[in-house]
Amino acid sequence: MKRKSTNEPLPRIAASSYLNTAPLIWSFIHGAQRNAVELFTNRAPARCAEMLAREEVDAALVPVIEYQRLADIAIVPDVCVGSRSAVRSVVLATRRNNLKKVTRVALDASSRTSVALVKIIFREFLGFEPEWVTSPPDLAAMLEHNDAALIIGDPAMQIPRDRFQVFDLATLWHAYTGFGFVFAMWMARRSTADRARAIDFAGACDEGLANLDEIAAQYQNQAQLSPQAIRAYLTQNIAFQLDDQMQKGLDLYFELAQKHKLIEQARALAFL
Repeated sequence: MKRKSTNEPLPRIAASSYLNTAPLIWSFIHGAQRNAVELFTNRAPARCAEMLAREEVDAALVPVIEYQRLADIAIVPDVCVGSRSAVRSVVLATRRNNLKKVTRVALDASSRTSVALVKIIFREFLGFEPEWVTSPPDLAAMLEHNDAALIIGDPAMQIPRDRFQVFDLATLWHAYTGFGFVFAMWMARRSTADRARAIDFAGACDEGLANLDEIAAQYQNQAQLSPQAIRAYLTQNIAFQLDDQMQKGLDLYFELAQKHKLIEQARALAFL
């Protein structure tokens, strides 16, 4: 997208700076669309939802549960952050050897979709509910007084697997439902839908995925992973396109979120 005139402000968009968003925003920072938008990055996905709700941006990469909570929002089609089986970066870490022994869970304050997901897993599939405590994402502090900790994003991949039992939430979801899981999607306010439609989000994703070697080199220090591990994560663990299996998983997630009173009323997806 080209800027039409010097007097017309660029569309404003927001996304977290986690590694799993890198292919979606690379084009806006380094690629063909670097002059097409004004991009705000923030490490917390929940903050992106707040920016969209406060009309600070025209579109944002938002935790999917917020689609059911924000008014007058539509979804950008085709592009998502999801996983078909194991995601690696959304996990429940514990010193217990079985989730049924967990009685108190610390929830990452920067998460919204994953908080609802972990509550659904306990209530719907494990058949009980532990005590919930919201906490900043510090694993040591979270486990000081709790049995398990929900951690999302790059820090989740840095948890030492030899010291903790680490349960991948996408793997658990797939084991219980047979479906993939969608964690975030680009969303826009209906009042500025035309500005969002002018942005080529799908093209940006394609360009990002075509430049994974450069992304891996840029993010290896932040993610504390080798370039090879980053490429594997972005190609084998993260899915960036919404297919039928993931769409069914998303529909079921919303249905169960309503059942367990995590949202008031599940509404059908409305796309731009």
